[in-house]
Amino acid sequence: MQLFRDGWTVYEISKKEPEELYDQIKPSGLYRQKAKNIVETSKILRDKFQGNVPSTIDDLIQLPGVGRKTANIVLWVSFNIPAMAVDTHVHRIANRLGWINTTTPEKSEYALMAVLSRDLWGPINGSMVEFGKAVCKPRNPQCSVCPVRTSCQYYLSGEEIR
Repeated sequence: MQLFRDGWTVYEISKKEPEELYDQIKPSGLYRQKAKNIVETSKILRDKFQGNVPSTIDDLIQLPGVGRKTANIVLWVSFNIPAMAVDTHVHRIANRLGWINTTTPEKSEYALMAVLSRDLWGPINGSMVEFGKAVCKPRNPQCSVCPVRTSCQYYLSGEEIR
């Protein structure tokens, strides 16, 4: 992120106005809200965590703009703590495959933790996101080229468009 390439620390960002971050984060989209959250998060990290990113999900989800998915990604990527990050891709694909039967990403997170080996929790998000973008799309999934279609409940049910 440009903020850190400019050499800004959490302490420096905590003293800025959100508008001062707009140019650096504009390419990421929703930059006004993100800038506000980044400044507020920097203040919390400065005041409550001595400038460090916390390493528990309970602490992370208290930060502005951080939900369970983001918190779990931080735990895995930054701290190498096994964590199940579930976004819409993971939720959709796991349900289509028949691994779980849930209605929300949060319910999917807990259900997947119960059925997948702990060593898969961290790495599975990135793989499923890429698979969801390329093959198991929300609309018009590419079942004809899917390497796991013969084990997929969605494909076997005949729901997919052939």
